[in-house]
Amino acid sequence: MTFGEKLLHAAATRGRLCVGIDPHAALLRSWGLGDDAAGLAEFSRRCVEAFAETAAVVKPQVAFYERFGSAGFAVLEETLGALREVGCLVIADAKRGDIGSTMAGYAQAWLGEGSPLQTDAVTVSPYLGVGSLRPVFDLAEETGRGVFVLAATSNPEAVDLQNHVGSDGRTIAQQVVDECAALNARHAGAGNIGVVVGATLASPPDLSRLNGPVLLPGVGAQGGSAEDVARIATGVTQLAFPNISRAILSAGPQVSDLRKAVVAAAEEFPGH
Repeated sequence: MTFGEKLLHAAATRGRLCVGIDPHAALLRSWGLGDDAAGLAEFSRRCVEAFAETAAVVKPQVAFYERFGSAGFAVLEETLGALREVGCLVIADAKRGDIGSTMAGYAQAWLGEGSPLQTDAVTVSPYLGVGSLRPVFDLAEETGRGVFVLAATSNPEAVDLQNHVGSDGRTIAQQVVDECAALNARHAGAGNIGVVVGATLASPPDLSRLNGPVLLPGVGAQGGSAEDVARIATGVTQLAFPNISRAILSAGPQVSDLRKAVVAAAEEFPGH
């Protein structure tokens, strides 16, 4: 199965919700945990227990582990292993992007068989050129794992760059989507290469030919709604996976409350 097909399969029973694990300092404290590796580990353990069997896909934000150095990476490895053990789909929100052998190293770290950081998909940045990401695309195709390419994010600093129109009349964001679509064209079903598109964008790129999953951050606390997701993903709704982090995590620290929040949110995004 391609990664896109795996996502569709998970969504059929759990809905299309992607839940973030974002253990930033203020949230650790609000859960009564220390802003240290021990607090990080307990926060992550509760998230795994709450999300692994309720969300279609879980997305740990790597930066919040990386800030604790090797101790944080040890917690991340443990968290990823626990999610893998129960068969939950996982996206590493690492936003890596480089060239040549360095990009190949990142690809092996996040998608390589047997890597302690192995996940089902990883987020990457295309702004050294989409072609520079070839090593991670190739490994995704080889393993049936996924890649989410930043195409049209909703942070204000990105708008001018992503909406810049090239000589062929397409925005940079649309060029990124179209290059990803070309990579997915080999698959009859949904391919391995997805894109990230902000759920609050007024003028998103055309996704109709992507034939791959769309990750839509910004739903919930950042103002994006189910209606926004439906508008942006017109015609490809089954492949649109809204990401909700803050609105779910604010229901903590009790695992039962977190589970209820996931189930309630997922009802807005049925998988079929």
